[in-house]
Amino acid sequence: MTDQESPRASRFRGIATRYPWMSSIAVAVAQLVGSNGAARNQTGRVHLDALAYVLLLAGPAMLPLRHRLPVFVAAGTAAVAGAYLALGYPYGPVFLSVVVAFFAAIGAGRRRAVLIIAGVVYAGELLVGQWLYRWLPPEGDGPSSWMAASGIAAWLLAVLAGAELFRSRRERIARERREREEAENRRADEERLRIARELHDVLAHSISVINVQAGVALALMDDHPEQARTALTTIKAASKEALGEVRQVLSTLRAPGDAPRSPAPGLDRLPELAEQAAGAGLKVDITTAGARFPLPPGADLAAFRIIQEALTNIVRHSGSRTARVRLGYGPEGVELSVDDDGPSSQRPEGDGSGGGNGLLGMRERAAALGGTVEAGPRPGGGFRVLARLPSGAAGTVAGATEEEGR
Repeated sequence: MTDQESPRASRFRGIATRYPWMSSIAVAVAQLVGSNGAARNQTGRVHLDALAYVLLLAGPAMLPLRHRLPVFVAAGTAAVAGAYLALGYPYGPVFLSVVVAFFAAIGAGRRRAVLIIAGVVYAGELLVGQWLYRWLPPEGDGPSSWMAASGIAAWLLAVLAGAELFRSRRERIARERREREEAENRRADEERLRIARELHDVLAHSISVINVQAGVALALMDDHPEQARTALTTIKAASKEALGEVRQVLSTLRAPGDAPRSPAPGLDRLPELAEQAAGAGLKVDITTAGARFPLPPGADLAAFRIIQEALTNIVRHSGSRTARVRLGYGPEGVELSVDDDGPSSQRPEGDGSGGGNGLLGMRERAAALGGTVEAGPRPGGGFRVLARLPSGAAGTVAGATEEEGR
């Protein structure tokens, strides 16, 4: 199970990091109140005086600097706590500021420095408890037992272990947060690319048809107005179709949960695509080989867009007025080929194997489904676009496009 920081803990940690003096005041209050309470039950220790209160407040006073000077604060709070106990004052929560400082220093990656400071603290405790006690208050105090020394060692180890666990958990939470943000950014980038690809495919085809028919209408307007009217009617139909598909693509940007208003295009709309191409002066022959079977929504949309883009390239860049579309269904998937006999030299340089935006979009669609797209001049003249979409892998990315409708 992923270890995630709760919102309340994250908010508290953010406040403590942004306003370190607030936690410092809390530590100071705890040390003062706790030490006064502990002093009532301890005999043989020096009563709390002005110096004792100064030492109890000195440690928390350093804590606001623990994020900027973690090693200095860890050493300073340890020295103040050590001086407090060496002067014979009552045992109590004087080490609370040391714990906070150690956690901050280890969280900042200063593990070695904290280990050295902890070693010095323990060595100082042994030195005071076994030798310097003779010259330090309270009077008549004897050497500390080795059991007490072992308890202090265990306490220091527990603090260091807890600080290390705190550091590793915080780093893990920060790493998971970064990974989530990166994944969200990748998904957003992929969605932008998908929408851009859809808009390109829709607009490139329809605007190509409109451009051709507008040229025809201008040429025939004076001498053959009835034929110009036919061209303008084709422009109207193509623009209406383009607007409908643009609305459909943009509908995916609506709030989650809203369903698309119309199904995404698929191979069943090839006759409409051929009719649009005919309006631009391109005759499209469609043939099918093999037993036809339904494709998953993502593959069906990709197949339609690939054929649409290939026909758009013929209208824009080829002198041919005839295109041949072949659908081949087999056990491994579907193979799509779009051929024309026009001179390939009329195509822009990017439309070969190097790939312009249109061919790049074809390859991206096919690659997302585990398929391939090949495009280039045919040996006997003309140009061919050949796409292969596997039937099994096609369903794996259907979820990426099914929001466009099924």
